[in-house]
Amino acid sequence: MKIVTICGAGIGTSAILKTNAERALERLDIEAEVTATDVASVAAVARDAQVILTSSELVDAIGKTNADVIVVDNYFDLDELATKLEKALG
Repeated sequence: MKIVTICGAGIGTSAILKTNAERALERLDIEAEVTATDVASVAAVARDAQVILTSSELVDAIGKTNADVIVVDNYFDLDELATKLEKALG
């Protein structure tokens, strides 16, 4: 399973989201490859992803995808991430 986290520019925010997504997945006992990228690279990086995690501001920039796009309100809230990932992957 592949999950991609994206942010607007660079990979600072997406790296934070990646780390916390990995923690949430560990709580759920779900194994997945989590990759952080910027919005400009998302088409190439997320081509084979099952899930894309991002903020509401970037949803339109993702473009056409077969992945489930999950909007995360608080990148530091492991409970929110776990709940949303469980729903998408369950």
